[in-house]
Amino acid sequence: MTITRFDHIGITVADLDAATAFFVNLGLEVEGTGFVEGEFVETVCAIPGARCRIAMLRAPGSPVRLELSSFDFPEHTPGSPDALATEVGLRNVSFEVDDLQATVDALAADGYGLVGGIGEYEGSVRMAYVRGPEGIVVSLFEQLG
Repeated sequence: MTITRFDHIGITVADLDAATAFFVNLGLEVEGTGFVEGEFVETVCAIPGARCRIAMLRAPGSPVRLELSSFDFPEHTPGSPDALATEVGLRNVSFEVDDLQATVDALAADGYGLVGGIGEYEGSVRMAYVRGPEGIVVSLFEQLG
């Protein structure tokens, strides 16, 4: 058995439009949107009658995609919007940016704040966690030098 490529990361959200707008504002591009329902999604998710809307996004020049999905049926189950890094499960989605401070400032202007602060590791990278829509933690980092 061999993995042939990394395809995507999926995140379930309640407000698909708001989450999509957040990631588009961050620089991702919408690759496609649509509905998924029927036998396929019912089998994969083990949820009879499941119907969800999806938005597939991609960072320019990257083969990896981010899939946002929002279930119309059944209703979503709230997550932990204030989860800390110690909570088990998917903790963050990470993106390299060209100007960390400018990105953090732009997101703050839209109402999205830092989880902690901006850290620098041994003069090689600066990084910060931003809490996006519905508590999604987005790790942003800038290579230095």
